[in-house]
Amino acid sequence: MSTETTSAPNFIRNQIREEIEAGRTGKIVTRFPPEPNGFLHIGHAKSICLNFGLAEQFGGDCHLRFDDTNPAKEEQAYIDAIKEDVSWLGFEWAGEVRFASDYFDQLYAWAQHLIREGKAYVDDLSPDEIREYRGTLTEPGRPSPYRERSPEENLELLERMRVGEVAEGEKVLRAKIDMASPNINLRDPILYRVRHAHHHQTGDKWKIYPSYDFTHGQSDAIEGVTHSICTLEFEDHRPLYEWFLENLPVPAKPRQIEFARLNLNYTLTSKRKLKLLVDEGIVDGWDDPRLPTISGMRRRGYTPASIRKFCEMIGVTRADGGLVDIAMLYHAIRSDLEDNAPRAMAVLKPLKVVLTNVPEGHEETYEVPGHPARDDMPVRKIPFTRELYIDQDDFMEEPPKKFFRLAPGKEVRLRNSYVIRCDEVIKDDAGEIRELRCSVDFDTLGKNPEGRKVKGVIHWVSAEHGVPMEVRLYDNLFLEEQPDRDKDADFLEHLNPESLVVCQAIGEPSLAEVAPESRFQFERVGYFCADRHACRDGKRVFNRTVSLKDSWAKVQKKAAQNQDAQKKGGA
Repeated sequence: MSTETTSAPNFIRNQIREEIEAGRTGKIVTRFPPEPNGFLHIGHAKSICLNFGLAEQFGGDCHLRFDDTNPAKEEQAYIDAIKEDVSWLGFEWAGEVRFASDYFDQLYAWAQHLIREGKAYVDDLSPDEIREYRGTLTEPGRPSPYRERSPEENLELLERMRVGEVAEGEKVLRAKIDMASPNINLRDPILYRVRHAHHHQTGDKWKIYPSYDFTHGQSDAIEGVTHSICTLEFEDHRPLYEWFLENLPVPAKPRQIEFARLNLNYTLTSKRKLKLLVDEGIVDGWDDPRLPTISGMRRRGYTPASIRKFCEMIGVTRADGGLVDIAMLYHAIRSDLEDNAPRAMAVLKPLKVVLTNVPEGHEETYEVPGHPARDDMPVRKIPFTRELYIDQDDFMEEPPKKFFRLAPGKEVRLRNSYVIRCDEVIKDDAGEIRELRCSVDFDTLGKNPEGRKVKGVIHWVSAEHGVPMEVRLYDNLFLEEQPDRDKDADFLEHLNPESLVVCQAIGEPSLAEVAPESRFQFERVGYFCADRHACRDGKRVFNRTVSLKDSWAKVQKKAAQNQDAQKKGGA
């Protein structure tokens, strides 16, 4: 059975509960605000579960809003994929899907408001000059020579930018805050850039687009968001977030709260680097099962419940806890599949076995439970015939002492069937094992005769009734625990050459007709999922989701035992 796990702390949930109990907060409104410039990954899943989960728990709303301020990198395909991912995880957003571009007119009016108040100006400095003038972490910035333009001139220049009379990179609109601030984000940040790009929502209406910082907080305010939850890299941006809310006539003042992002070992979550893997053809698209994208994990066979459970297990803190062990994610998935995936037998590396004392044409059929602990799953019918396939790894010609599978002169039990003994090994001209000749002890069906010790049990498939199928064995894409730790090195050097191994396998008859995304435990092998794209029109393609071995559960069990021992010792 699956290992029980407990939820980790969630400081944001605790804060909101305290606010509600103290009467400081009414209806909770959160939002999930992805940029539509790539597919969502496991880090986004944590944010999705947090934002939507808080709204669910406290009877509030969670909005899905696309922060679509950079049309050059955004695509409708990304928007569609993100909506599908959120729905697949089991969440529903409140109202219609929202876009930051819905508020472009209001944002432009607020930019004009800042200009009239003397708190924004059009700057002619080049991007390189702006960086130079901004200063460093130890040196204050210098004011732009264009900083004191009159509101009238700035309004005229901004309008020229808006209608396309200004070339890209020629001018920007900046807030006028404090060039000497120790927080570089307050040193006259950019509000608008010129972009002569077609926008997927607004078409060609705009030739300027607002920055993320100028868009985000005001969009939250327009929507009545109460808690604007983001990762820790935005902590230094919070003073700017609050500056805009204080200096604009916004209808609400959301509260920004930061939490530690998810860092998973052997995994990359940089959208830029994930896009490189896709564009270079190193992986098979954004939903390649080796990628940590939600669509990739779905295709690999992860379940929504398992991802949500994992996000609950890792908790929500402000402290950067370092790397989360990927074994913890595998544990959450394995626990779910252990309880819910029907069983089947499949031989990944077939080795033919001829049972010499079984007559030609002989056939028996065993009725086997679909799941050892679930009466609601259909019974499987397993045919037993003279010729079978076993896995090559279950036979050794010269086995070590504790090899409890099949070997010359040794016995093993066929799962749910008889005990067989290997009598002869047939090889081809190259010396490769081609076939095993074995004999059956017909007195051993469902029992172990007194005095006979047969420790090994192996899976098998009838050669006559087995169904051919392709099995894709997926592993970690990277061999290095932190593939991008060295910023000066090429992270591609750490690619795992065996992250995908394809087997031409044989499965039991129950696998002949399966729906895409059907999940199974292949007994003694692991958990597998029918590929959502390839498993169609009679083609059987299965992706390995996760192995049977649960290293994280063993670590947790050992830690618990040590803790108990320490308590007893202390007592």
